Amino acid sequence: MNRAMRRAAPIALASATALLLAGCAGSPEPEAAKTPEAAACMEVEAGELSDGVKVEGEFAGTPTATFTTPLASDELERSIAIEGDGDETESGDPMNVVVTAFSGTSGETLFSQPTTIKVGDDQVFESFLAGIDCVPVGSRTVTVAPASTLYGDTGNETIGVAAGETVVIVIDVVEVQEPLEPAKWTENVPEVKFGAEGEPPTVTLPDTEPSTELEMKILEEGDGAEVQAGDSVSVQYQGISWTTGEIFDQSYTRGSASTFPTDGVIQGFGAALVGQKVGTKLIVTIPPQYAYGTDAAAHELGGQTLVFLVEIEGTEAAK
Repeated sequence: MNRAMRRAAPIALASATALLLAGCAGSPEPEAAKTPEAAACMEVEAGELSDGVKVEGEFAGTPTATFTTPLASDELERSIAIEGDGDETESGDPMNVVVTAFSGTSGETLFSQPTTIKVGDDQVFESFLAGIDCVPVGSRTVTVAPASTLYGDTGNETIGVAAGETVVIVIDVVEVQEPLEPAKWTENVPEVKFGAEGEPPTVTLPDTEPSTELEMKILEEGDGAEVQAGDSVSVQYQGISWTTGEIFDQSYTRGSASTFPTDGVIQGFGAALVGQKVGTKLIVTIPPQYAYGTDAAAHELGGQTLVFLVEIEGTEAAK
């Protein structure tokens, strides 16, 4: 990811991926000796602390974890709470997962969200990589992550992790991600009116139930460079909840475009960008499974179908 291009990422667009990236928010770099290389598995073992975490809840849902608090560790530990029956994950596999993190100090949930992690990605904290490394698809893992493998002496104020705090991470390894491509949106497409320069557009949703599929309509095709997977893309956008009919986020009122990598936003939004040309204007409807998941309790936009109007202004290859 080209961090230099990444301005303050809007919370509504950011996927859990942003919380997994090493080097962000003054965080320590992963320990190189423990980062997976090629097809080698990470050297991480179960321990008394990770074995002692009791996890309950539906697989691929929002689990709960019970453990003795405060929990603190100097070593990275990983246990397998549920062993899947699928193929073992391999380096380079893009895995669709559900990541739930808990405070080692209080036991409270820090965040829970579906996202995609590539096995062996050296931009991701080793504590998250450990949860998906060389395990059968369908597994649920429990990782006890000391601060040295995560947010270090700075913590992460966004999610409430104090400096030096240990974090318990539960990951449901759901499936290998297949390329996601939006279908053409031909029915019940919202009406879009672009305002004068400097004014936000108006999107009027039809009085119908939203589609259950990821669908997109090109409003105006550009003739610039084509967006590739992983590119950092500059866009103007407006996000509306089909559930509430309200705008929950937009760049138009901030006065400048927002820039982020296609793999650093919610899955449906990233999929809508890939393959499009700079200058394109599009509208996409994103069902919960490709946005913030189906659990309304896990995120303020959980369980909601989202609509985004997007204008692509620029793209830069991943570095």
